[in-house]
Parts: sequence; C-alpha cells; structure tokens
Amino acid sequence: MKRLGFVGIIIDDREKCSGVVNKVLSEHSDLILARTGLPNAKGNSSIITLVIDATTDELGELTGKLGRINGISVKS
Repeated sequence: MKRLGFVGIIIDDREKCSGVVNKVLSEHSDLILARTGLPNAKGNSSIITLVIDATTDELGELTGKLGRINGISVKS
C-alpha cells in the first residue's frame, strides 16, 4: 500500500554529488510528487526535500541508494 511521506537530503558537496543524486531521483521520479532544492549560498552544500507517494519497499530502495552516496545524508 502506498503512503505519502517526506524525504530530506543533505548534500555536503554539491559539485561532486549533484549529478549522482539527480540520476537516482530521476530513476524514482514516479514516486516523487514534489521536490524543493535549497542551495547554501555561503558554501557548497544544499538541501533537497521530497514529497513522495510510495510503498515501504519503494521508499527503502530510494533512500538506500541515496544513503550509499558519499557526502549525502538522508532521512525519511
């Protein structure tokens, strides 16, 4: 059963990680209802928030892939 949820992603090095993060998010775009990205103007980090509609397994797959990327923190 699908449920609504939130995913918070903190990227420590935007230049290094953004391509990989965007690839993973594109692979799971069918789950994402909304996405907001907030770059840190004083540094090279950023925050992405997602609103998703997913099963527990789909959420686990998405956050697992993101969590394996060095320099990324994920909470759901």
